Amino acid sequence: MVADTPRNDRFLRALRREPVDTTPVWVMRQAGRYLPEYRATRARAGSFMGLATNPEYACEVTLQPLARFDLDAAILFSDILTIPDAMGLGLSFEQGEGPRFAHRCAMPPRSIASRCRTWTRNCAMSWTRCA
Repeated sequence: MVADTPRNDRFLRALRREPVDTTPVWVMRQAGRYLPEYRATRARAGSFMGLATNPEYACEVTLQPLARFDLDAAILFSDILTIPDAMGLGLSFEQGEGPRFAHRCAMPPRSIASRCRTWTRNCAMSWTRCA
């Protein structure tokens, strides 16, 4: 099977330290929050964590800046809060306050490492649908 040739491989060439015609440009998700299409997708997801934990929605918001602007790459949409949420710390959001956790992380380090490995493996399987 022959891999598809990227439409724009400038970013990939730069990562390999190959010559490029100009410095690659990419956008992190924070830079896309102002986009109306991002806000619409987040509303469909029902919550920020609904957006961050659903591969289809996360792929959609990752690609939105590329559809709108002449960029070379996008940072895969995710959030650091998906890790403690997956560890069962009871993540919730308070209006005007930000994230809250219902439980302290009182697990021994080995238990945390084991949960992180399981979470990473499950995430990797989910994200292959985005690639």
